[in-house]
Amino acid sequence: MQFIINGGKKLEGEIKLAGAKNAATKMMVASILTGEECVLQNFPDIGDTRITQELCRSIGSEITQEGNVLRIKTPAVKNSKVSSFSRRNRIPILALGPLLARAGEAEIPILGGDKIGPRPVDIHIGALTAMGARIEVLPDRYAASAPAGLKGAKISLRYPSVGATENTILAAVLAKGRTVIQNAAIEPEITDLIKFLQKMGAIIELGANRVIYVDGVEKLGGAEHAILPDRNEAVSFACLAVATGGKIFAEDARQEDLITFLNTLRKIGGEYRPEPSGITFWRPVGAKLRPVKIETDTHPGFMTDWQQPTAVLLTQAEGTSSIHETVYEDRFGYASDLNLMGADIKVETKCLGELACRFRGKDFHHSATITGPRPLRAADLHVRDLRSGIAHVIAALIAGGRSTITGVEEIDRGYEKIDERLSRLGAEIERKN
Repeated sequence: MQFIINGGKKLEGEIKLAGAKNAATKMMVASILTGEECVLQNFPDIGDTRITQELCRSIGSEITQEGNVLRIKTPAVKNSKVSSFSRRNRIPILALGPLLARAGEAEIPILGGDKIGPRPVDIHIGALTAMGARIEVLPDRYAASAPAGLKGAKISLRYPSVGATENTILAAVLAKGRTVIQNAAIEPEITDLIKFLQKMGAIIELGANRVIYVDGVEKLGGAEHAILPDRNEAVSFACLAVATGGKIFAEDARQEDLITFLNTLRKIGGEYRPEPSGITFWRPVGAKLRPVKIETDTHPGFMTDWQQPTAVLLTQAEGTSSIHETVYEDRFGYASDLNLMGADIKVETKCLGELACRFRGKDFHHSATITGPRPLRAADLHVRDLRSGIAHVIAALIAGGRSTITGVEEIDRGYEKIDERLSRLGAEIERKN
């Protein structure tokens, strides 16, 4: 599958954000905790949710989808040992807690996700083990059991991992007693998952200083929930508007989820206007883009998934910008592709920032300098992973000429019908098999 893009056109119009990928998939897994029906509204029809449907169905879920409404019900866990999947996805590790809670045992395959460096699951395993699970790491799978059931525990995460926080919450809601999660991740998608679980009957409290308290309950029931809008889509469309000199209204974009990005966008020279039903993004007439220094961090910091579209925007800024990636150690693979298009990006192993960094002194290419402005030219590109894929699309839409992007299935994992939606903004983009 590929995109053919004729770039160099100003993008303008309105585009509605889809439901957040990083919330929708986790809520599907959470629904396994009850035998009653759950209804998810604003549900995105993307690759990762289809893969998660495959996981849930293999466990015993009954799923129907009509438009952007998904109904899911798991009357009984018919299979606690999931053997394989048709595609790569990291969601199965999150099924350990729900399966242990309902079946007392679980086996899930070891699968990859984005090609952005290893994501150790030892934090997940350590948390579940502290709650009474026995977990064996085999060459191709994780095998877990909880003979005496899961019990509440005090768990301090060595890093505020989003996945480990979610896994611990999912395991704790039906565990006996109280679980205290210290140094927890507090991303908006986690808060949305907590809201959904509360509707199901869970007792979860958000404390100060990254502490989450979960009091286990006997049983959870069905619930109906509207998934929050995808903030990664909002950032992608904002960067497109400013980079092309256009004006885009991102319907459902929420200022509270984007505060750090909005500050950065204004520093660069872009503008935005929060409105009751979304945010309008544009580049003031005649405004020159300015360089900035960015350091990615856990929420409420600058999100790691925002650096790729922002990097494309910075190729058009006058001067030298820097990005210090502190969340993942290998997330600049797309830089060589942008350089092929005429960008000037240098990737380095040293820390280009002030934040404490887990990668300091290690041989990881986790910082980049971007010098501009550089006119981008069309190129033939292959998508490396989801987030670099959207950077390819933005770069191709900025560039003059015709670009071909192959491997767009990776983009489809997180962006619903992105080609059709961008076409409505004036983009010349065509999908071909």
